[in-house]
Amino acid sequence: MTRIKRGSIARRRRTKIRLFASSFRGAHSRLTRTITQQRIRALVSAHRDRDRKKRDFRRLWITRINAVIRGARVSYSYSRFIHNLYKKQLLLNRKILAQIAISNRNCLYMISNDIIK
Repeated sequence: MTRIKRGSIARRRRTKIRLFASSFRGAHSRLTRTITQQRIRALVSAHRDRDRKKRDFRRLWITRINAVIRGARVSYSYSRFIHNLYKKQLLLNRKILAQIAISNRNCLYMISNDIIK
């Protein structure tokens, strides 16, 4: 029987993993076992934070809208504003409302005055 030389497939797999971890510091980019552990952690964090980013941006938009709305009137809140928007069937999402709140406050005031009536 001829001798079977192994290692080329395993080496290819390890170099692929090493390319992923090339920007990591210390042993996290040099040792194969720690590279695989850090790769798993990095992918888990990336998956978790994709959902978290959506949550954080929504919170930011709500905060910006609320700040501008409360600045206009003392007794008017974000929740009432959104409720009135839905009652009047105005389809503006929170991202657009936050951009309007930052760039053109008077336009948001006009919207809020229009939906109250």
